[in-house]
Amino acid sequence: MEHLIDKLIDLAFAEDIGEGDHTTLCSIPSSDIGKVSLVIKEQGILAGVDVAIKVFHKLDPQLKIDVLIKDGSSVKPKDVVFTVEGKVQSILQAERLMLNIMQRMSGVATATNRYVALVEGTGAKILDTRKTTPGMRMLEKQAVRLGGGVNHRIGLFDMILLKDNHIDFAGGIENAVGGAKNYLKEKNKSLKIEVEVRDIDELNEVLRAGGVDRVMLDNFTPAATKEAVQIVNGRVELESSGGITSETIRSYAETGVDYISVGALTHSVKGLDMSLIATI
Repeated sequence: MEHLIDKLIDLAFAEDIGEGDHTTLCSIPSSDIGKVSLVIKEQGILAGVDVAIKVFHKLDPQLKIDVLIKDGSSVKPKDVVFTVEGKVQSILQAERLMLNIMQRMSGVATATNRYVALVEGTGAKILDTRKTTPGMRMLEKQAVRLGGGVNHRIGLFDMILLKDNHIDFAGGIENAVGGAKNYLKEKNKSLKIEVEVRDIDELNEVLRAGGVDRVMLDNFTPAATKEAVQIVNGRVELESSGGITSETIRSYAETGVDYISVGALTHSVKGLDMSLIATI
């Protein structure tokens, strides 16, 4: 998916620079050389260093970047992540895009790491969702991994997830699951099938239908989740989803579910504070 990241960077530069960064062009001679440091201002998990390098080198391949802290590392205020040396015009034009990406990705990684810590020792894995920033999904999914989480499907193309609307339009669980299995056979595709259920009765319907890899327990209580775990008894993977918060996640993890999906990892995360500081 590297081509998608390249397209995102191209689009972001076109959006930001347009016909030219007139502020930089009018105040900084093209021959000026300078050096900056990326300085962390808040504790968290670092993500986006590799993408930052792409951003700088897309604008100016001659910029020299010295990485001091790698992606996935814990960082604290005053830590210097990397230095960049070269044409000042290039550094200034790439600054905001680089910071937007790194702050966002580090915020996602940090939030993910907090959730991972909350379920430590239970065996439950933290999943992301498709509730991502349009165009930035690959970067946010990467940040989830760096924070210790696990990616759910990347998009609509790499897994079959039969949610409530698919099931209702298909005429029920049996029809939806049967259609999925037939489709995969006809297309000669090997994709996992997951089915969302709203109660124990629907869970039992899925088990009777068979051929499913994972069941999503949507808006179940911890007590109902524990009952579902006992009914399934390891026959399929189980994922808890829907309204799970940092306050309640441990109670779900302790039921024995395999996965817990958290939309908040990407749809409402706070960026990690950091700045690009000139070395004068």
